Order: sequence, then structure tokens, then C-alpha cells
Amino acid sequence: MTAMTDRMSAPRKKKAQISVYLDPEVMGQLADYAARRDQPQSMIAEAAIASFLSPDASERREAVIVKRLDQIDRRMTRLERDVGIAVESLAVFVKYWITTTPALPEPAAQAARAKAGERYDQFVTALGRRLAKGPKLRQEISEDVPVGTSE
Repeated sequence: MTAMTDRMSAPRKKKAQISVYLDPEVMGQLADYAARRDQPQSMIAEAAIASFLSPDASERREAVIVKRLDQIDRRMTRLERDVGIAVESLAVFVKYWITTTPALPEPAAQAARAKAGERYDQFVTALGRRLAKGPKLRQEISEDVPVGTSE
């Protein structure tokens, strides 16, 4: 016998019918998905329910959650590194600036304050250019720098 005659002679199980109420948005998504796949909506709904009820469904959901948590952890690690670089860069600059910049007498201090706005605008413009096309400082700093080096 061929596979075709086997299928024709085997008794066919009748499927049970149920009524399900879906939100219009979910119903629209189901209809769109069925149309894209050129499959009946009932077959897609049956497969979704079977997948939801299968014993390993919770394991699959857990695996997806673990994968996403791992991605978040990697992003947080990079963010922590970048913030650390920014804080240390600022600290090094402030320490250098304080130790190398002498206090100005009052008439010179007034002139310096007047010039400060212009210099600050130049700094912000240069920073904007660097951030727009950079390399970023964090890309220039090796992650292999030994920890515990003295300054």
C-alpha cells in the first residue's frame, strides 16, 4: 500500500470545536499572520495553544528570559566601564588643572572670567564634533591596562 491509501483508509479523528473570545488587536494579528503564511487561523491558534501547553514551554520561556538578561548584563557592564572612564578622566583633569593653574590676581581674574565663556563655547563645539564622528575615548582606552598602577 502506498502512503496515500494508508491515509485514506485510516480512521480520521474528528477535532473538537471551541469558541474563543479575542481582543480585536489579537484577532487582527492572528488574521494578518494567517494571511502572510497562507494558513487557516484555526491551525495557527491550535499550534499556539499546543506550544503554550507543552511541558517544555516554560523552559523555552525561561531560556528566552535568560538570554535577554545576559544581554542586559553585558550592556550594563559596558555602561559601568564607560561611566568609570568618564569619572576617572574628569578626576585626572581636575587634579592636573588644580596643581598646574596658579591663582590669578583680581584684575587678571576678571579678564579671565570674561574670556571663559568664549573658551567654554569652543570646548563644547570641539566635544560635539568628537562625539559626532569620534573615535570615542572608551575605544582608545585598552581594557588590558593593568589595575593598580600608580600615578
